[in-house]
Amino acid sequence: MDDTKYWVWLTMVFGVGSRRIWDTVNIYGDAEDTYTALISGGNGLSVTQAEKRNIDSISLEQAQSYIERCASKGIGVAGYSSREYPPQLRNIFNPPAVLHYKGNIACLTGTRTITAVGTRTPSAYGADAAYKICRQLASEGFVIVSGFAVGTDIAAHMAAADCRRPTACILGCGLDVNYPKPNMRFREKILENGGVFVSEYPPGTEPHFSNFPKRNRILAALGRLSLVFEASIKSGSLITANMAADYGRDVFVLPPADIFGNAFSGNIALLRDGAQPLYGTSEVIDCFSIGGTIDAEIRADRYSGMGNIRMSSSGYDDEDSSIDMVKETAKSVRRRNKAEKPEVTQNKEVNINEEKQTQEEKEEAPAVIADLPLTDIQRQICQALAAEKLHIEVLAAQLEIDSAELMTEMTELEILGLVRQLPGKSFELS
Repeated sequence: MDDTKYWVWLTMVFGVGSRRIWDTVNIYGDAEDTYTALISGGNGLSVTQAEKRNIDSISLEQAQSYIERCASKGIGVAGYSSREYPPQLRNIFNPPAVLHYKGNIACLTGTRTITAVGTRTPSAYGADAAYKICRQLASEGFVIVSGFAVGTDIAAHMAAADCRRPTACILGCGLDVNYPKPNMRFREKILENGGVFVSEYPPGTEPHFSNFPKRNRILAALGRLSLVFEASIKSGSLITANMAADYGRDVFVLPPADIFGNAFSGNIALLRDGAQPLYGTSEVIDCFSIGGTIDAEIRADRYSGMGNIRMSSSGYDDEDSSIDMVKETAKSVRRRNKAEKPEVTQNKEVNINEEKQTQEEKEEAPAVIADLPLTDIQRQICQALAAEKLHIEVLAAQLEIDSAELMTEMTELEILGLVRQLPGKSFELS
């Protein structure tokens, strides 16, 4: 049974990307049962006044009508349990309940996907490396995933399209919004060559800056590994790379053309933190060798289907034995990566030109934070970092919060300019 309309209804009630969707579905088991429970009173579930108004005023017919309106625009809608929904997203923290897509979304399932990211203003060296490496990988049958931004992203996408291979563009706006305008001329070519445009945002959604850190969790999860071509220390590409590493993905980084300039300071930070240097395609292709961890993931996604599933706090846990094997292997990879990462000291060269926060500013920070429209957990994060810089794991333990959930909050705070990440996965107030 296709229960996409129930996922759409839940998104209409709680909002796009809301964790409240999973708070409720975790109680009731699936989208349809959650819908039935909520419209009948919720069996004691605590809901806000705004949520109660939405539950009472939004009908299932409206959700179905929404799906039909999207279809009239050539936009498909996939609920979390739909066959079209990419399996890579099912076990991340706060997975999108609904995806909108235009094109061949099947290119993301059971295939060798690679996420490619970098700056919007790459050097000739960075842009050339992105195009050549992604083109070679695409010609070998890999699906390039990127964010359709100007610069590195579009170089990676067109590297695939130019050799008539599919590529996946993950947007931070509605699929019918002409953003970014310089790249609109490439859309048709990408679609003609089997590519796809994907967004969790409804049609008409403008590219607000807060959409992109949320988009990055999808970007990081869809690739079986990630490539970073050129990034400064404050680049959003580092957010995607760190999320990918938290998902247990390998991260490859282009060696910097200039170790003294700011343009590659993010590359240096990632390499110091244990990322693998990207010298070409051979090491990347080796990660997909038959019998390896990624190959097992791909085969499980390709052949197991939905199986028998139950809900966890972050989504579904597939009870199929092959999926369980993949999960355990992924956990071992994460443990291995943590064990192999060398301890690093802060890169003084990278931060030499950054203005240092004075003691007076640190003392004033709590008062400033109190006036900002932040969530409770974001306020707690800022208050903790006002006293001292902290490693992400130390901060997670201190706040008693899941590290994956914490990274989502840190991403939003980075975009807001309130915190910044230092080499070694430590954070401080900006």
